[in-house]
Amino acid sequence: MKLQETLRALFDANVEFVLIGGAAMQMQGSAHLTEDLDFCYARSSKNLERLALALAPHHPRLRGAPENLPFRFDAATIKQGLNFTLMTDLGWIDFLGEVAGLGGYEEVKKNSEVMAIFEMDCLVLSLEGLIRAKKAAGRSRDLEVIPELEGLLDLRKRSQK
Repeated sequence: MKLQETLRALFDANVEFVLIGGAAMQMQGSAHLTEDLDFCYARSSKNLERLALALAPHHPRLRGAPENLPFRFDAATIKQGLNFTLMTDLGWIDFLGEVAGLGGYEEVKKNSEVMAIFEMDCLVLSLEGLIRAKKAAGRSRDLEVIPELEGLLDLRKRSQK
């Protein structure tokens, strides 16, 4: 997982995205470790082109698919799909067009906050947004992290009083 390089590639291509998942949890203070990077991306035609352009040098391929399966991560492919779990030269990266419990990019963006990460202003899913998404996903690994996220949210609210 190469967060700095991945963010730089997305920023340099002007991709509209929100950092979500485990990396967002870490930015919000969680001790949770993750093996991949998760992003919610805007589905405008322009953004699909930018996303494909940003990832092209990093050889995106479908994670878990047979090696010989033909796959091109281009704007047309992204438009036909929604959520992509990729293996890249930067590591495992997931791009979600919709997030459980929140919806599409605009809703996810409304539930995010700007954080400076490696001197880049990045939209990061808020603690409240992470909790909603984890509850909606409902997988045991998602449910297990909710108490920590709720504790972090409680601490933040107390410190703001």
